[in-house]
Amino acid sequence: MKFFTRPIKPDDTADEALLNSYHKNRDLEVLGKLYEKYMPLVYGVGLKYLKDEAAAQDAVMAIFEELAQKVHQHEIKQFRSWLYVLSRNHCLMQLRAGKKMETVALDEFMEFTPVLHPDTENREEAMQALERCMDKLIAAQKESVKLFYLDEKCYKEIADITGFTMNEVKSYIQNGKRNLKICLEKNSE
Repeated sequence: MKFFTRPIKPDDTADEALLNSYHKNRDLEVLGKLYEKYMPLVYGVGLKYLKDEAAAQDAVMAIFEELAQKVHQHEIKQFRSWLYVLSRNHCLMQLRAGKKMETVALDEFMEFTPVLHPDTENREEAMQALERCMDKLIAAQKESVKLFYLDEKCYKEIADITGFTMNEVKSYIQNGKRNLKICLEKNSE
């Protein structure tokens, strides 16, 4: 038995209409209505990074306050993706500021092992190793990894820039990241 006849995805046209309305009128109620749809997403991102329910709830409120200003500073094509990145960056800034660093193990939110995140003494050597390993990636992986991690572009933006399909972008990033990790671990031995 089929429960869904088509895949469920966010209604980007409704989001765009609400964003346009907010840009014109600066009515916080309109922005609140848009944000309310994605509060579970923002809360989930907060829990993932901050590892604390109260801190995640605080993040939901703080991100809404940021949102009211940042919506006017950026051209937003897909609100959901943009909000995810904004939420993630907010949480990472909270961690970097040291507000929750003592309760979160560093390994829990870093993608690679601590060996690949050098202390300040070995930073220059590590950056050179990273550059060498980036040069060993195939061109498509190198470009996708650079756009995703260094330029902080989302999958869709990378697809638009490069002409790759979304599946190709995901694959290039995943394989490029794996190849970088392997290369960096070899260099650290």
